[in-house]
Amino acid sequence: MNVVIFCGGIGARLKEETEFKPKPMVKIGNRPIIWHIMKTYAHYGHTDFILCLGYKGEQIKEYFYNYELMSGDFTLKLGDRDSLNFNSHVPERGWNITLADTGDDALKGARLKRVEKYVAGDTFMVTYGDGVANININELLSFHKAHGKLATVTGVNPLSRFGELHVKGQQVISFFEKPEASNNWINGGFFVFNRAIFDCLEDRDDCDLEYACLERIAADGQLMVYKNDRFWACMDTIRDMEYLNKLWAENKAEWKVWG
Repeated sequence: MNVVIFCGGIGARLKEETEFKPKPMVKIGNRPIIWHIMKTYAHYGHTDFILCLGYKGEQIKEYFYNYELMSGDFTLKLGDRDSLNFNSHVPERGWNITLADTGDDALKGARLKRVEKYVAGDTFMVTYGDGVANININELLSFHKAHGKLATVTGVNPLSRFGELHVKGQQVISFFEKPEASNNWINGGFFVFNRAIFDCLEDRDDCDLEYACLERIAADGQLMVYKNDRFWACMDTIRDMEYLNKLWAENKAEWKVWG
């Protein structure tokens, strides 16, 4: 089953990093966040990826084109381009990756519409290129197939970034350090769509996914939520990047479901 990943945004709130690279190439540990996302899907057997490229997309192309060269040992003879021999193989061998230029300024709906020709089958998965989660992808797929609706979004309830104060006048009645956001679920990506989703998208830069298509589908009763109460986080700011890198360095990265 195809996994479509949005990789085209500018990432303005990560400008210290994204001035020089696309947001999905910002690193957690020694690997870009896009690699972490793909490893999650691959752990559950889904290795057919379609990357919707935009801002600085050539860097993502270069990364994957040279992936095996940069990740392992090889032997070559200068002057003979056909002499290249890999002495080891990367664990990600066999991933099928389509890298599609979907425009520098396009919104997500337009990006998705522009890769329609690469999507095979009646059901496919979609997610953002800046969010990691401890999510059972195959349970998500089973949920989608069972309800029979057009689309599934993964709902998450992440920890707050800040301590929460309950105040009466100028007195703090109670203090909760980094509580859960609320009882409300938010959009965490990790979508499953039926192919008919393309009927509500247009090949225009201003075609958005959430504000047009998903709102309409929800109003028609065709959008279901898979509730993931395990770890989820997005890399939206420098603080987020530092937090995810801290978890990785301390071996507390709950999204690392692969061995």
